[in-house]
Amino acid sequence: MALVVSDFTGVLQADASAGYAELYRGEQIQEAACLAHARREIHYLHTVRPVAVTEEALRRIGALYRIEEQIRSQPPNERRRVRQARVVPLLDDMKRWFEETLTTLSAKSDTTKAIRYALNRWPAFVYYSTDGRAEIDNLVAERALRGVALGRRNFMFAGSDTGDERAAAMYRLIGSARLNGLDPEAYLAYVPKRIPDHPADRIDDLLPWNVAPCLPSTARAMPIR
Repeated sequence: MALVVSDFTGVLQADASAGYAELYRGEQIQEAACLAHARREIHYLHTVRPVAVTEEALRRIGALYRIEEQIRSQPPNERRRVRQARVVPLLDDMKRWFEETLTTLSAKSDTTKAIRYALNRWPAFVYYSTDGRAEIDNLVAERALRGVALGRRNFMFAGSDTGDERAAAMYRLIGSARLNGLDPEAYLAYVPKRIPDHPADRIDDLLPWNVAPCLPSTARAMPIR
């Protein structure tokens, strides 16, 4: 992992796993938390025992998600403009409401723990409102990795470090194909047929985003959202 992130500068959007803490030291990597994880804690409590506090918390979080639905796929500058105008006031009001609500709850209640989880990481939760590149949560990445999680028991037996590296390369190609709206199977069938006669100094021509216009519509898939 150190080799992957050693030169990375930017935003890392992830859950509250302690394994990420070291990455946020210094100014190289900016933490952006996943609001879905905060919502998940509250939603679970609401399904077990709905009360006015959990209902209000879910209503407030839902209002934030409805704004995101309206600006999804917009350029970063536009998303930031809308968030600054509409999201920031809602977040500020939510923080005040969380703090006031804590004074009415038992310090040991599960609802208190859920609210404190959000407040303790508040700067990371609200970061997305200042940066149009960031998302409100990281559920897209979680869904994309679901196949890896489901198959990891099999992937333990890659055989060697070289096998791991080849598997990682295949994952990158398959994931890139999907992100560019291609059927991975059609893409992987297309490229090997062209490699033998393709100039070595133009290998970038065979990357998914360059191949996409050349493939028929039957090879297209829905891009990941």
